[in-house]
Amino acid sequence: MSSFTFIAPEKLARLIGTPKCPALLDVRAPDDSASNPSLVPGAYPCSHENVLQWAATFRPSAIVTIGQRGKTLSQGAAAQLRVAGVHAEVLEGGFEAWQKLNLPLVPAAKIPPRGPQGCTVWVTRARPKIDRIACPWLIRRFVDPNAQFLYVAPPEVEAVGQAFSATPFDIEGVFWSHRADTCTFDTMIEEFGLETEPLLRLAAIVRGADTARLDLAPEAAGLLAASLGLSRMYGADLEQLDAGCQLYDAFYRWCRDATDETHNWPTNKP
Repeated sequence: MSSFTFIAPEKLARLIGTPKCPALLDVRAPDDSASNPSLVPGAYPCSHENVLQWAATFRPSAIVTIGQRGKTLSQGAAAQLRVAGVHAEVLEGGFEAWQKLNLPLVPAAKIPPRGPQGCTVWVTRARPKIDRIACPWLIRRFVDPNAQFLYVAPPEVEAVGQAFSATPFDIEGVFWSHRADTCTFDTMIEEFGLETEPLLRLAAIVRGADTARLDLAPEAAGLLAASLGLSRMYGADLEQLDAGCQLYDAFYRWCRDATDETHNWPTNKP
């Protein structure tokens, strides 16, 4: 029996977008990455020689290594991680197997450069309500799980972005913002290639709540109410973000798994 542990692409696809998703390390050779410069959602490009350093920096509870075909580099990297005490699996069939199943891929060129700490840094207006919680949730679940978010006074967003190499979002005049009648969450889903049915369903809810068009989705009013409630509960933006991410985790799972389910009070009637 093989000593290596594999995870099927279909199983990993179910974990991505949830809090239980393991850290994903893309250890493909440079030539393979250059031939298809996209990433499995949430994956971090990392040389197989640096996986132990990465794991020591971010200390994930579990890691999946992604090679081109699930062979030498990904299996060797996972074996090294296991020796170091990290629970590590290999994506079965590697990047090619993921691609053959037409599962989502994030264009690497669309991900902002990572800072000295190894993660992307984003900046937006303080006192978030909807888009400025929804977008960080999307980024952390599907783009960069270690992303940092800076909330500052509205007039300072772009200046802080320049001074701290942070990417501004959800303000006028920047790339990551509203377009026509859509919101920033829509923009990120499109640009990051995440146009799956559950995320598009969630996007309609977010758009309705964020742009005062509650008719776009029946659930938009509920998201608006919960978001405004959270903004009253938390004075610290990052605490509100943590709580809001749990809210979006629940909405995402409903969009993915529970839209056909209803609930009623059971009775003792035959």
